[in-house]
Amino acid sequence: MEAALNVIGGKWKLTILNRLLTGPKRYGELHRSVKGITEKMLTQQLRELEEDQVIARTIYPVVPPRVEYAFTQSGEKLSDVFKALEIWGSNFQHRINPISGNADHDKSCYVLNEEAQPDQLIHNP
Repeated sequence: MEAALNVIGGKWKLTILNRLLTGPKRYGELHRSVKGITEKMLTQQLRELEEDQVIARTIYPVVPPRVEYAFTQSGEKLSDVFKALEIWGSNFQHRINPISGNADHDKSCYVLNEEAQPDQLIHNP
């Protein structure tokens, strides 16, 4: 568990990875969608995730250069972890604040993708 947290822990990495669940993203898309992150911090976090082989950086030979970030095969397996964390967090939040009116605390924005692989989760915001 410690090794996993070393890879995905920190203030920004889960947010960045959550944005990539819907598919490859360009740098600018990620920067606009992660509110409050500086360009320097985004670049650093993307490099660390790439070094850990969670995401891959693809450079397309066009002018101007086009770069996309996407999950590696290994990184895609994190979707199960994200679903578990989301459900746990929702249940925890409901426990500490039961008056929130959130009757859907066991529901998730992740759904099973039956077309691709039986146990693969896809993000369904």
